[in-house]
Amino acid sequence: MTGKELQEELTWKFPHIAKEAPEQVEEAAAFCEGYKAFLDEGKTERECVKKAVELLKAAGYAEFDTQDSYQPGDKVYYVNRNKAIIATTFGEKSVKEGIRMNGAHIDSPRLDLKPSPVYEKDDMALFKTHYYGGIRKYQWATIPLAMHGVIIKKNGEMVELNLGEKPGDPVFCITDLLPHLSAEQNERKLKDGIKGEELNIVIGSIPYTDDEVKEPVKLMALKLMNEQFGITEKDFLRAEVEFVPAHKASDVGFDRSMVGAYGQDDRICAYTALMAEIDTKNPTYTTMTILTDKEEIGSEGNTGLNSNYVGDYITYLAELEGVNPKEVFRNTICLSSDVNAAYDPTFASVYDPLNSSYVNKGCVLTKYTGARGKSGSNDASAELMAKVIGIMEKEGVYWQIGELGAVDVGGGTIAKFVASMNIDVVDLGVPILSMHAPFELASKLDVLNTYRAFKAFYKN
Repeated sequence: MTGKELQEELTWKFPHIAKEAPEQVEEAAAFCEGYKAFLDEGKTERECVKKAVELLKAAGYAEFDTQDSYQPGDKVYYVNRNKAIIATTFGEKSVKEGIRMNGAHIDSPRLDLKPSPVYEKDDMALFKTHYYGGIRKYQWATIPLAMHGVIIKKNGEMVELNLGEKPGDPVFCITDLLPHLSAEQNERKLKDGIKGEELNIVIGSIPYTDDEVKEPVKLMALKLMNEQFGITEKDFLRAEVEFVPAHKASDVGFDRSMVGAYGQDDRICAYTALMAEIDTKNPTYTTMTILTDKEEIGSEGNTGLNSNYVGDYITYLAELEGVNPKEVFRNTICLSSDVNAAYDPTFASVYDPLNSSYVNKGCVLTKYTGARGKSGSNDASAELMAKVIGIMEKEGVYWQIGELGAVDVGGGTIAKFVASMNIDVVDLGVPILSMHAPFELASKLDVLNTYRAFKAFYKN
């Protein structure tokens, strides 16, 4: 055997999909048209749930009823407080033999309004914000922002907000200093280039014409909001209002090979998981597709994975068949569907090139996340890695292995909360460039193969 033959037999490199399967380029582009529409329509967790329900109903899903009975092939969904959703296709096997679970999150870093947000300073009306999730604050200044969310009025009426997205809508922004006046600001560390209390959103500059009014610009802004939405300043105390980038999902590059958009972490996995769920017919094992909330702040609250709602749903499924829920948990396999950091040659020093994920090489399996000595990580077993890899290779899915950056950089996902229920779980998702930025990049080929991975997982 020659050295070259031995090398081919013993070594391995993940292939570039476009080189090995060029026919997938066009297929991936077509698949991502629906994905881009999903991103544009679902810029908050509530909007994602609303869109998911629309897609599920169109595909024949019915609302889950704990008192009903279901047959193999039946499709149901369950909404948790309008911020999380679970979809299920009942399988041929009893849930006692386990569920094929897939969990992605639909919250993304953003700017939330403070409970009392409206103020005037020096003839400008502004909103005060509190950022949500891990953002690099300087990236959020001087970009167009849109206003999304809900406000509950005193009479109980819910007002849905969506301003800055449609043609002709006004947009909003956070100001920054011009280079000529930024000498002092330039001495700050990058993380403090814009400070948290400087993330103030401009909402108006025209005063209400009455010399007796103390804050006429603020009053004019409130008057316009009252005319458009029927709300008062006090109503913000009963509100969830989020500001997100106003731009639409776009093709990136001369070759249009990538999607650029806000919120791809982790709506990229949410969409591919949802499409795989919808396209799964008569599976062997019951499926369970979870689009959850609050991952960006530690999966807290009763709509995050660090709560009982997922475990309760599995218990309901077990009770429908009269089986012990503990057996269902023990035999279930879960994909924690979250993105990974794609290798960026511009910032190569924070990556281990041998153990990084790359764009256009497929979905990425992440055996463990966490920081430093795998703190906060699930760390999937060898048996589970072999199981999932075997499924993907059987179905011809392009996949790769990657860590979330170099050792001592790291981060976490929902996997550890799933594992705490005695469920085997491993992370699988899409490599992302500029993760957590207002405009993230993802390969269309990787999106397609993540969908294929999820569909293969539900099938086997």
